[in-house]
Amino acid sequence: MNKQLILVVEDDNSVKNLITTTLKAHDYRYLTAPNGGGAILEALSHNPDIVLLDLGLPNIDGVEVIKKIRTWSNMPIIVISARSEDTDKIDALDAGADDYLTKPFSVEELLARLRVTQRRLNMIQNEAAEASVFTNGQLRIDYAAGCAYLGDEELHLTPIEYKLLCLLSRNIGKVLTHTFITQNIWGSSWDNDIASLRVFMATLRKKLEKDADSPQYIQTHIGVGYRMMKVE
Repeated sequence: MNKQLILVVEDDNSVKNLITTTLKAHDYRYLTAPNGGGAILEALSHNPDIVLLDLGLPNIDGVEVIKKIRTWSNMPIIVISARSEDTDKIDALDAGADDYLTKPFSVEELLARLRVTQRRLNMIQNEAAEASVFTNGQLRIDYAAGCAYLGDEELHLTPIEYKLLCLLSRNIGKVLTHTFITQNIWGSSWDNDIASLRVFMATLRKKLEKDADSPQYIQTHIGVGYRMMKVE
């Protein structure tokens, strides 16, 4: 049984009922909140494992809720919204959301996102001491030595490629926006930084991925950013 506690923040009853019925059927515990104020109160009071958050809430906008929660907690937040514009997704991710689902979504997709977030949570908990070696499938990064390996072969990476790989690995399972990545790598986020990011990401992938057409490690979210996927 999952036994994880999910906070569902949704003002549309039909969507809320779909989510809570799904959670109940798959052995998740859940709380609900109909608005932003209630969401903040429930998050403070119950410290849920994961938050499912609608962006278009009646009193406090979902992005503001994310910002407020992030002042005291790193609990995973998955945004669920009818807003399909990239700028809305980017605003939510930059505010601190971990992932997003766009309505309408399938029950299978919702459960898949929860599983990804759960795996990420488990990895963070297991590596609470920030282990000096990161392993994901065939990929191994020795942070202390500043080296990365694919199987038994050392990856010959440029300093920027190595920084990108470390940033993605330390946030495995999380969608990182172009702005977040460029700020962390170059300290700025101009258009030419984002253009450079695409070039470096392409060269990193050539060294990391066996098949460029079906990447195993780094997933592109077009117009939004990148995510390192968990590889078994």
